[in-house]
Amino acid sequence: MQINRLGEILVKNNLISREQLGRALEEQKLSGNQLRIGSILISQKFLTEEQLTSFLSRQYSVPSVNLSDYEIDPAVIKIIPPDVAQKYQLIPVNRAGATLIIAVSDPSNLFAIEDIKFMTGYNIEIVVASERDIKTSIDKYYDQSASLADVMNDLDVEDFEIVGDEEQVDLNSLERATEDAPVVKMVNAILQDAIKKKASDIHVEPYEKLFRVRYRIDGVLYEVMKPPLKLKNAITSRIKIMAELDIAERRLPQDGRIKIKLGGGKDMDFRVSCLPTLFGEKIVMRLLDKGNLQTDLTKLGYEPEALANFMHEIHKPFGMVLVTGPTGSGKTVSLYSAISELNKVSENISTAEDPVEFNFAGINQVQMHEDIGLNFSAALRSFLRQDPDIIMIGEIRDFETAEIAIKAALTGHMVLSTLHTNDAPATINRLLNMGIEPFLVASAVNLITAQRLGRRVCVECKQPEEIPVQALIDAGVSPDEAPSYICMRGKGCPTCNNTGYKGRVGFYQVMPMREEIKEMILNGANTAEIKRESIRIGIKTMRQSGLTKLKEGVTSFEEVLRITVSDE
Repeated sequence: MQINRLGEILVKNNLISREQLGRALEEQKLSGNQLRIGSILISQKFLTEEQLTSFLSRQYSVPSVNLSDYEIDPAVIKIIPPDVAQKYQLIPVNRAGATLIIAVSDPSNLFAIEDIKFMTGYNIEIVVASERDIKTSIDKYYDQSASLADVMNDLDVEDFEIVGDEEQVDLNSLERATEDAPVVKMVNAILQDAIKKKASDIHVEPYEKLFRVRYRIDGVLYEVMKPPLKLKNAITSRIKIMAELDIAERRLPQDGRIKIKLGGGKDMDFRVSCLPTLFGEKIVMRLLDKGNLQTDLTKLGYEPEALANFMHEIHKPFGMVLVTGPTGSGKTVSLYSAISELNKVSENISTAEDPVEFNFAGINQVQMHEDIGLNFSAALRSFLRQDPDIIMIGEIRDFETAEIAIKAALTGHMVLSTLHTNDAPATINRLLNMGIEPFLVASAVNLITAQRLGRRVCVECKQPEEIPVQALIDAGVSPDEAPSYICMRGKGCPTCNNTGYKGRVGFYQVMPMREEIKEMILNGANTAEIKRESIRIGIKTMRQSGLTKLKEGVTSFEEVLRITVSDE
């Protein structure tokens, strides 16, 4: 069978075992033969992409290439249609007279090579490239989804007569408008473009004389398009229909979800929030990609000492661990990472979430429904009758929830939750302001971590940046260390869309409840006094965490100042 040929060759040459091939073939079967054998072997870490590419190059006596080093001529790309390139996972690299050079990941697929030869009329020469590089190049050179610019150019708004903002809405007219091909095409293009650009949120915003779409990429909003104002209601309603919301209700906020199936059996969820504003409904869609969910605590950006403190406290049999920060600061990811670390057969874990963003096997996750009385406090009461070991509460919002959570932490349960505060010391006063007694806070809380997400400097275009020593000292670097700092900044390149940044990293303040801090809480100390004491006993502030990442070349000086505040 064609699909097994590569595996058999690898077994014969002792690069993988017969058992490993069997496991890979089983996974391929489970995927409905959607996944290629090479990519499965690599994903299961039976061999690396470099090993596979190097072996195939030697085995078939053909050169191996790194496609990222090439800029392929668009005229060459057009020789092979995008559906064929996608089907066989290959890409044309160059043309010399009557010879076409194509990059393939599997030189044993002679049928694909013969098919290309017959289809194009060229003599075919092959080179070997990794499957990852070929997929990246196909995405780069064959833009199979309509681009936003193409959709905008194709629109003929004269064909549209969309209902206005009057109270009486002609629903039949509006529903017909949402099914028009250009509107459907535009909404699909917006969603696909956001996925491609790795946006975390999409903002669709109506104003009096303007309608715009913005993406949040690496924590910063960028405007990507301005659709015609006439299409405002049609586009908004199209999104609401996809999220199964009521398009007739335009006066109240609504929440929904869109699920999209991508290639390779991958799913993408969009959490949709609809908010009535003065000039129409603003829609914000949060992209939830479980495939990119990082639940390994060691890879979130914690400094070694902070991570050790966090791990030590979540593994205690009882007590409370609180994660704080603003919306979009990665609190949910930190909680999910902690829960994944604790998820064992011997533990009964229950979570109350609003909404449940990702589902995990072995964890009892409960979605809140305020309209029927299922809120955090009601769920928490029920959890305590379910023989729990570990409880996660999405957010402590009121005295009732805080009181039950504190009592659970004091009666033999590990409780994980979040709060919205600026830093770790401020969390203590927030609990006290809710009405929790100081002695309960001091007894129940094991650790508080505050966090923000900063942008990573793009590794492809990072270069040293001259920062005055005095500026570093003013930012919080000690005068002794400041001269040794080598700061980095992204120059801007195609990889990072010329922003200089690619990806994000956490800045953390991890504050274990040491005896000195507990004593201050019992004595009625304010936030500033607790913060000073925490610094004195060696707890890193968020600014210091940012400066550590600046010294390591992970982020830029500008980003540290943008995300964190001075410790003075």
